[in-house]
Amino acid sequence: MNDTQLAEMPTDWQRALAVVAHPDDLEYGCAAAVAGWTDAGKEVGYVLATRGEAGIDSLAPAACRQVREREQQDSAAVVGVTTVEFLDHEDGMIEYGLGLRRDIAAAIRRHRPELVITLNHRDTWGPGPGGFWNTPDHRAVGRATLDAAADAGNRWIFPELVEQGLEPWNGVRWVAVAGSTTPTHAVDARPGLDRAVRSLLAHRAYIEALTDQSPEEYVRAFVTESTSRAAARFGDRPAVAFEVFPRQG
Repeated sequence: MNDTQLAEMPTDWQRALAVVAHPDDLEYGCAAAVAGWTDAGKEVGYVLATRGEAGIDSLAPAACRQVREREQQDSAAVVGVTTVEFLDHEDGMIEYGLGLRRDIAAAIRRHRPELVITLNHRDTWGPGPGGFWNTPDHRAVGRATLDAAADAGNRWIFPELVEQGLEPWNGVRWVAVAGSTTPTHAVDARPGLDRAVRSLLAHRAYIEALTDQSPEEYVRAFVTESTSRAAARFGDRPAVAFEVFPRQG
């Protein structure tokens, strides 16, 4: 078991952009950290590769995407995020490749963040044989985000973006991966914990389809457990943990 203490996340930045595959990905991972950041006056924007239209078995995609888009916007507002964009890739069918990298690099150029956040890009969740297989969408978006953070600064990669008025952005200093099994840094979750619960609860239609538990009980238990997991490596403080990659090059 790794008992190395987690470092405090850098705070000397003003703008962050979170790029994930689906509505609810950020609420299951790092909403408590986002709430603390926006409280401190930092700007955080969300970019979702899909609208989560394949996420509820009882709802056809055309209806589901409207529900999940609305829930994501409501959820973001709880933690002080007003910018929520959707790239309209197909839920469950995202492919890693140039198109995805281009779309994410364009978003990074539009928003010009210093910190980029994404979700676990590796094959599995959880350590060792007790882990389970990650979804293709998470793997593709996480990996493409790590690559696009560098693509965004190179004018000769996707030169068509310059023609669209999106000049290169070399200002990304870190990419922080939530849900990593090998975190390096963490954020104290306590100031944003109650809002993290309310933010995840905003995905009520999705949660009601996911579990027979009361949504309130399910969400509070999940957020409490997930933020407690890193506490032993972060001064016994509930925390949101990240694996932080410094900017390439």
